[in-house]
Amino acid sequence: MATLKSVFISLIFLFFVPSTVASPPQQPLLMKGKQALYQRVLSKPGAHFFQEIDQGKSKPATPFSVYYVYSRTVKNGSSWLQLGQNRHGVLAGWMPETDTIPWNQGLTVAFRDPLGSDRVLLFNEKTNLKKLLTNNDKALYKQLYQAAEAGKLDADSPVVAIQPRTHVDILKDFYLVPIRDHEDIYIGNEQARMLQVSSVPLLPYQPPTEKTKAKAPADNANIKPFRSAVVFVIDSTLSMDPYIDRTREAVRKIYDTITKEDLTGDVSFGLIAFRDNPQAVPDLDYLTHTYVDLHQGQDAEGFFNQVTSLKAATVSSRDFSEDSYAGVNEAIAGINWEGQDARYVVLITDAGPREAGDPLSGTGMSSAALRRLAQNKGIALSVLHLLTPSIMADHTKAEETYRDLSYYPGIGSFYFGVETGNVERFGRVLDALAQQITEQVKLAAMATVGKSMAEERQAKEKQDDQQEEPDQLAQFQAKVAKLGYALRMRYLQQQDKEQIPSVFSAWLVDRDISNPQRQTLDVRVLLSRDQLSDLHSIMRQVLVTAEEGLLSPRNFLNDLKSLAATIARDPEQLGTTTRVTGAREGNLADMGFMREYIEDLPYTGEVMSLSLDNWQDWPARDQISFINRLEEKINYYQVLHDHTDLWVSLDGGPVSGDSVFPLALEMLP
Repeated sequence: MATLKSVFISLIFLFFVPSTVASPPQQPLLMKGKQALYQRVLSKPGAHFFQEIDQGKSKPATPFSVYYVYSRTVKNGSSWLQLGQNRHGVLAGWMPETDTIPWNQGLTVAFRDPLGSDRVLLFNEKTNLKKLLTNNDKALYKQLYQAAEAGKLDADSPVVAIQPRTHVDILKDFYLVPIRDHEDIYIGNEQARMLQVSSVPLLPYQPPTEKTKAKAPADNANIKPFRSAVVFVIDSTLSMDPYIDRTREAVRKIYDTITKEDLTGDVSFGLIAFRDNPQAVPDLDYLTHTYVDLHQGQDAEGFFNQVTSLKAATVSSRDFSEDSYAGVNEAIAGINWEGQDARYVVLITDAGPREAGDPLSGTGMSSAALRRLAQNKGIALSVLHLLTPSIMADHTKAEETYRDLSYYPGIGSFYFGVETGNVERFGRVLDALAQQITEQVKLAAMATVGKSMAEERQAKEKQDDQQEEPDQLAQFQAKVAKLGYALRMRYLQQQDKEQIPSVFSAWLVDRDISNPQRQTLDVRVLLSRDQLSDLHSIMRQVLVTAEEGLLSPRNFLNDLKSLAATIARDPEQLGTTTRVTGAREGNLADMGFMREYIEDLPYTGEVMSLSLDNWQDWPARDQISFINRLEEKINYYQVLHDHTDLWVSLDGGPVSGDSVFPLALEMLP
């Protein structure tokens, strides 16, 4: 038995021997004036970590990775940052501040295609840009623009760079242009925003030289042939046989032209048939069926060998709506589009779609989500809507939805309504579309051998083909021609591809100064694949909990706003800012940090502008519509997560949870 003396000695030992209990983890530095937002930075390409300031062997950092700032110090006149992988005290090392960019919000911009419009000018100071816009000085703008376009900017010019002439697709040639500051302003009657941005190309920017500008014709001969692909998504339900036959006829005509022009293999056709949910009507046999892929459709024999068995169903679907979205989604996700410079999906149907929320929908996606997915893959959607007479058809509602589905930024909607479903009219439109696409391939082939494109011949229809519906057909053809021209320009300029200028802390405006109605950029949020998965899971949980009646309207809206604010500010904290996740703190509104999360954000999503009063004043149908839109976004997240070809691995490795995607702001809650 222990003596009283030994117990007393043990107690003394416990009190006076230094404790081995670990100290609380170090915390990152807070942003100025904030109580919950930490300082974060992005690593520039070429940045390195040091275990001690400017000492020892350095370790390269993955470009564009986000780090938390734990400490700042100055040594030998240079500022250094101690950075951490997360906010829980896991340190990564020291990095020169010059190798980082402040990342106080997750927003970045992607430049739109400048074809046919002015390119964006980047200014050295906000005051210079603001003065130009406030004074509406068109003469000065023209002078600055011409100098920038000619590459003759002098040291005194307020313009330091201009958007590349060729379109840099953020999904193909990844870059970041983080937003650091902003100020609202009007250009004429249009509200705009001046943005302070940092431009971060993946590779060091190299301005074009006289040598790189001068391209010999022989250089063009080495460009791979311009390839175009068209996938028809055709309704194969009852009574569609005449349209199926006419589609075959149109494709046969094009193959004849391709053969004569020696373009075999440069234009490829695919065909997917869709019906409706076979669980509701088993005799429909299938929901979607791919009859021809783009490899099989490189020549006429391969195409027609596969479509001989294509026939319309012999039974009716459950109602007049059919799952056309399932067919379009299969064309986007199930077809191998690799190597195709121009990508078209042509939907042919006489029925309205099954939208998200329809229990028979095979995709659970809305027209907006499906369109966004197609654009992510560089696919242009067209809809040939057969307005067949039927007491069950709601063609007006279907037209509105299909116009939205087929909208292409900067050009318009590729929707064509065929009155009365007339097979002859349908055939003329289909012939015009297919011939124009083939003509684009021919024009690109001519240009690669040095022939001038200044006098391009656009595809034309005979006069009798336009007598009955000149406006609609002519407008439709003009849009196809405009899109084809843009795609050919990207193809022909591929060897002259420019990068986003390596300019830091520049100012720009988000609208075209010469045409303020045109927006010059899209706002995106950089998310990792794991973060998107977390967002999907939490949003699903919020909706399920709300539907079960466990969340009051106030808590429901606060949880959604917490999600939207967190994803725009710091996606790493997704799991700790929403009540339904079980976090002890509750959501941002409960914690009192909502305002500091949303203030200073130049752009916010739909949820941020919604108040409890708005929600309670809405009729039930509007509330249900809002919830359906959230459900559509959840479904989109899942589809996007599974499209591994869209994700960017910053370290050059295989796609993983750390791979990133620039998600469009409108697809957030």
